[in-house]
Amino acid sequence: MTSDNGKKKPIPSDPLAAGDPPPSGSLLQLIVCVGGIYASFLTWAVLQERITTTSYGPDKVIFRSPLVLNTVQSLFASITGYLYLQYTICHPTPGKPAPSSAIFPSRDINLKLLLVAVTQSLASPFGYASLKHIDYITFILAKSCKLLPVMFLHLTIFRRSYPFYKYAVVASVTAGVAVFTLYHPVSTTKKHKGSETSSLWGLFLLSINLLFDGLTNSMQDHIFSSHPRLVSGPQMMTALNLLSSVLTSLYLLLNPFTNELSVATAFIRNHPRVLTDILGFAACGAMGQVFIFHTLSQFGSLVLVTVTVTRKMVSMMLSVVLFGHRLSGMQWVGVGMVFGGVAAEGEMKRRGEVAKREAKKRAIMENGGEVKKEK
Repeated sequence: MTSDNGKKKPIPSDPLAAGDPPPSGSLLQLIVCVGGIYASFLTWAVLQERITTTSYGPDKVIFRSPLVLNTVQSLFASITGYLYLQYTICHPTPGKPAPSSAIFPSRDINLKLLLVAVTQSLASPFGYASLKHIDYITFILAKSCKLLPVMFLHLTIFRRSYPFYKYAVVASVTAGVAVFTLYHPVSTTKKHKGSETSSLWGLFLLSINLLFDGLTNSMQDHIFSSHPRLVSGPQMMTALNLLSSVLTSLYLLLNPFTNELSVATAFIRNHPRVLTDILGFAACGAMGQVFIFHTLSQFGSLVLVTVTVTRKMVSMMLSVVLFGHRLSGMQWVGVGMVFGGVAAEGEMKRRGEVAKREAKKRAIMENGGEVKKEK
């Protein structure tokens, strides 16, 4: 799952492809999980837009150090993920084996995790760079359907086919983003390239970000499906964020061709308010990932899909209200096409999972009947 900034959340695009287990959590747990996802990621989205697109101090400068921001977030997430892993070991879900305590289970899995961490670390800078040329609303819309880059990679590399409705969803989302971009209002007083005016270059950068997102999702799916007993959600959250932290830290410290770390340090020294925003951003992102994994384990992917789709819609509305974005009538049509397509995908997925559960129940009943007849 993707954070809206291009920083990948280590969650497979279809984590329970074989069918969700029956919900094992209580109503109170569900309320806490949904409330936690909303509170964490709505705050996270507001802070993300504030840090990356608004100016600080009387000199009106914008924080332009995405790798430093990512490193802080991944460090927070790795520590939080490790604590969550220890919790799941001590308090396993009823009916399920406790996850392994090994963060890096085997050499084969470790190499795959490292590859995912590389694509995850590469994706984020392109996402942040695109925000210099497109506004945050366009960014959210384009990031709202993870199906598009995943389908592209599976069609071109794995030669996998999809049902018709998924092509229709991709067409709806793509058309919606196109309509939103084409009808973007241009200010008569501020005709400049930046976050207020969408540009082809910004969309190109965002498309690279989406491509890396697709690679990350596909490889995560492969790891979960190939090693279901060795890799759990909390393990992957901890391992990927730890590896990403090491990779980005080494780049910032050892690369002689970048001064991003010193620039970020000077910026924080001159504008200490940004440090509070960065720490809040990292903490909200880390806690949000925990709530996502817990919701997935207790209530299944259907509940999670519904919550995340509606959360992105609310994030967009908050951005419009808090940061003064103005949308034309046709842009609202584009928004409807995007979220309509994503909602349709969630509904079709829900129907498919319900059908799988019913088929499984019938198979169990038939097998039970056969056993009784044999007796």
